Amino acid sequence: MNDIDGSKSVGALDRIEEIIAYVEQAKAVPMSRACKVDRAEMIAMLEELQNELPGDLRRAEAMLQERDKIIDAGEREAERIITEGETEHARLVSRHEITVSAEHEGNRIVGEARGEAQRLRDEVDEYVDTTLANFEQFLHRALSGVERGRDKMHTLREIGTFAPSQQEQFEDEKPLPQL
Repeated sequence: MNDIDGSKSVGALDRIEEIIAYVEQAKAVPMSRACKVDRAEMIAMLEELQNELPGDLRRAEAMLQERDKIIDAGEREAERIITEGETEHARLVSRHEITVSAEHEGNRIVGEARGEAQRLRDEVDEYVDTTLANFEQFLHRALSGVERGRDKMHTLREIGTFAPSQQEQFEDEKPLPQL
């Protein structure tokens, strides 16, 4: 996915993966399942993710608008075909010597037009349903990742501060790398 300026953009799912990797790489607290992370950095990463989600929602709205345009175009085409069929039907019926044949042919054309219109509607509905299902899965994965990140952050917050002897033990160590 590229931004307007051509640079590579990071999507919400990629941002979630970065947060998970950041927490997984965090320095472990001895004799516990807790880890040490920079609170400000974690909050900044989560805020970036929070800011990206509205963009994904705008893209979903654009997809819905595109779907509506496709449906409208399909309905206009179906109406054109039906009108054309009815016009042809009326023209054929007006000729006395082929009246019976014209009625059958006109009905056939109208039936085909209606069938084609229904087929177009069905295709558009299938496309929209598939697109929305994919987007629903994307949002579910994104929300799950956010929940995991928040759970990890709350777990770290519940652990609280280190005991003085443990804190001194970490003072000589290098800080965590920046992502």
